[in-house]
Amino acid sequence: MEEVSVRIAKAQAGDRVTREVLIEENLGLVHHIVRRFLGRGYDAEDLFQIGTIGLMKAIDKFDLNFDVKFSTYAVPMISGEIKRFLRDDGMVKVGRALKENGFKVKAASERLMQQLGREPSLEEVAVQTGLSVEDVVMAMEASAEVESIYKSVYQADGSEIFLIDKLATEDKEKESLMNEMLVKQLLEELGEQERELIMLRFFGEHTQMEVAKKLGISQVQVSRLEKKILIGMRQKVT
Repeated sequence: MEEVSVRIAKAQAGDRVTREVLIEENLGLVHHIVRRFLGRGYDAEDLFQIGTIGLMKAIDKFDLNFDVKFSTYAVPMISGEIKRFLRDDGMVKVGRALKENGFKVKAASERLMQQLGREPSLEEVAVQTGLSVEDVVMAMEASAEVESIYKSVYQADGSEIFLIDKLATEDKEKESLMNEMLVKQLLEELGEQERELIMLRFFGEHTQMEVAKKLGISQVQVSRLEKKILIGMRQKVT
């Protein structure tokens, strides 16, 4: 049988039969990774299909110059595809709830404006909709964001497209933004000292010794705490 690298080269060159064989041979890897994500309210078959997409991307993008096994490269690709699905799907669900609240807030605001002859206050809209003031604010902000992404924009050649279509072509930027949002959320969940340690080490690029001096603890304590924090953050995203 040909080496995996040879078959991957064929698949990347357009050999569909070889590509299908590679996919079939590595489906066990997808099944293994899917098991990590079970129990989160998603059907195993759905997660398997998403994971298979990650496997296909791994085959298409694997650099034959890499001095690593294909499976080593494929695992984070498959896992990453499933994680993106879980994050994006979660955001869509939240978006739907906010969208429903947005309709309520807009309708209530219009009714109150007619009744009062002025812009209603947040408290008045909250009473009218049965929502909290915080939920009213979130719904208004979400509605504004949804409207903004459907605005028309013009390209250099003068053709008109929707902003959402333009954003859809910028996959790398969107993924980077998602990663930034995830990091921000993880940092917000840390204690004050833990957050400062991570900020100094990985954003300020300070050595453990420098961090120890700033925090008033030993370098050994910094090392242990850093390891503990990173393990905790890793567990939250796997």
